[in-house]
This record gives sequence, structure tokens and C-alpha cells, in this order.
Amino acid sequence: MANNASTGSVGPDPQQAPAREFNPATVKYFRGDIFHPSSEVERDIGGLVLRRGAMTQAEISRAINRPQQTVSRLVSRLVERGMLRPGERVSSGKRGQLSVKIEIVPDYAYSFGISILWDALAVTLMNFGGEVLGSRQCAMATMSHDSVVAELRRMIEELKAGCAFDSGRVFAAGVGIPGPFMHETGRVNTPLILEDWANIDLEETLAHDLELPVWVENDGNAAAIGESLFGVGRRAGDFVYLYIDTGVGGGVIHNGRLVRGSFGNAGELGQVLPPQIYPHPNLKLLRELVCRGGGRIDSVSELIAKFDPDWPGVDEWIARSRDSLSLIASAGAALLDPAAIVIGGRIPRPLIRKVIPHIEIYDQRRRSFERPLPPIVAAEAGGESVSVGAAALPFSKYSFR
Repeated sequence: MANNASTGSVGPDPQQAPAREFNPATVKYFRGDIFHPSSEVERDIGGLVLRRGAMTQAEISRAINRPQQTVSRLVSRLVERGMLRPGERVSSGKRGQLSVKIEIVPDYAYSFGISILWDALAVTLMNFGGEVLGSRQCAMATMSHDSVVAELRRMIEELKAGCAFDSGRVFAAGVGIPGPFMHETGRVNTPLILEDWANIDLEETLAHDLELPVWVENDGNAAAIGESLFGVGRRAGDFVYLYIDTGVGGGVIHNGRLVRGSFGNAGELGQVLPPQIYPHPNLKLLRELVCRGGGRIDSVSELIAKFDPDWPGVDEWIARSRDSLSLIASAGAALLDPAAIVIGGRIPRPLIRKVIPHIEIYDQRRRSFERPLPPIVAAEAGGESVSVGAAALPFSKYSFR
């Protein structure tokens, strides 16, 4: 038998792995006088009520497998902080007794979600209950630091002026940006078009620019977090999210939590495809094929805004992408055995519906039986997926799991 053991150490140096957990002392502009950190179990309770809606304490106790006395104490603490509140009274199942449902307080806090894309920006304003209060998108001629920051400030001020909410209770901003994480916290190896944003401390830089606490996440992971809280994740604790934009990425959700991996880069699904063998099924390729078919589309943002599933070139994109998508979906299904494969990102929903029937999850049948395979479904979280997920990111770090 061949010896595959390495003479070096196995796995990353713990000192080099990105420390992505919340630490109030290291987050610039954090309002510790208003917002109080939640314990792990309190975050379990908050995330459960956010996903499922109002619940009784008995239902919460069963769902998180904790004694009802413990749940009652923790819920009382969260109510006192203003995060949860008593709702309607319902029958407890015992004659003459009523139980009170516990619900999220939407105006406890607000967050901005920012997506920094290849050729565009988006900003979403979200309340603590996950409701999108407003959003803005903008195509960009240049993605330089100064141009991006000026436009982000403009969109944020526009949302503040146009939406009815207490701007004094803005908790933070979450940011989604393409590219894998490097060893250092908050540093991303961005695409070349985002050169100004490559390998810098994005959280510190943007916190200074926007005067808000900032959390940064890979765009595919941000979209997966949003889907976990507001989409397929409401009924599926395990899924693989395939994020399609100018590039291909994604995220993995297991037991309702984002799987980060040793370096923060789990879910980079585009890396499954061997270079020069399988085409990357992205929107850049789609735009090229549509233009070759006679369409006049100057950017991916324009393609998304004007998309028509009957354009010349769309069927060719599906034909060229189906093997790549089948390989990615099959790898995700085989490695993780998820409840669903979710396709989302900036890819237009009519295109998702059109391509799904062409994707095959490979299975080697034995005795004429096939193993249980996950359905391939369209993402359900509304709005611009990265900015929605990015808006949820600070809450998921601090209040929800």
C-alpha cells in the first residue's frame, strides 16, 4: 500500500485560520450601550423564532431540547432586552389554560446589507425580523474605492430618508464581495476588476468609510446565509447553495449554520470544475452567447435587468452548462447528502426554472434502487440575494443561529 502521509503538519496553523466569531471589543463603531450580546442558547432561540415565526415556550423547549424552565428564563431576558415580545394567546392543550406565543420585535434593530459586485452595487435595509424595508441597486462604470464608497454613502442616505425607521438603532452593515478569504481576517482575494479591494482589511476600511460596524463575507456565503434565514432554510437545515453571477461560487448550510472550513472558503463550488475542460456556467458566458446571437447587451447588469428566456443564445448556454452544473450538483449531493441543492445568485429566476430540468445528479444504482437524492430548487429569499444575505449577516453573528 502506498504511503500518502505527509512529513509536514496536517491542517492550517490555528494562528493563521481566520477568527470570524463576534468580538465586540474588536468591532469599530459598535453600539454596546444599546445592543447586548446573546449567549449561544439565546441565539438558538432567536434564530428559531425568526425562521418559524411566533412560538410558545413549550414549542421552543422541544425544538432546542432544553428544559422549559431554562427557556422561560432566557426568553424573559430577551424580552427584557427588547429583542422578543409576548404575542397572541393560544390553547396549551390543557383545559382552561392558555400559552403565550413569543415573537421577534422587528424594530429592535436594523442593518444595511451591501453587495460589491463585478460591475454593480446593491444596498438593502432590513429590520430585525428580516423584513426588507428598502433596497437600491446601481450599475458602476468603475469599482474603484472612492467611486464605490461615494455611491454606497449616497444609497444609504437615500434609504435613511425614504424609509420610516429609527436610524439610531442601526446595528451594523454586512458586506458580500466575490473572492476567497486569505489567512487574515477580513481579507479577500478579489477578482482583478476589484483590485482596490484586494487583500486589505475590508472590515476596518469600510467601517471607517461608512462609520458603522462592518462584517464581511464572501458573496456566495452571504447569499447562503440569507437563504438559510429567509428561504429554503426555513424548512431545510442542510442544503448546498450554488451562487451564479459573473462567476460561480456558493455556500454550504449544515444544521442551519454556515460551514466555513479551515480557511473560511468552504462552498467554493466553481472550484469543482477542472480548468479548460468544463465551461463555467456563469452570466459572463451567457452575455457572450446572447451577443453572438445578435443581442446588444453591454454588461451583466443589463443582461439581468432585460433578461428574456427566449433570447438566441440562452438555449446554447443551457446546453454548454448542463454538464458543469450536473457535476457540481452531484459533488454536493455525494459529499454532503443535503436536503436540497439551491440555485440562486444574480441568475434570473426564469433561467433557473429553464435550466433545472437539464441538471442531473449522478447515481450508480445497485439492485435497481437509487439512493435518496436532493431536489434541485430555485432560491426563495427575496430581493438581491447577496445584499439580503449581507444584511442578515450581522444579526446571524450576534443574535441568531
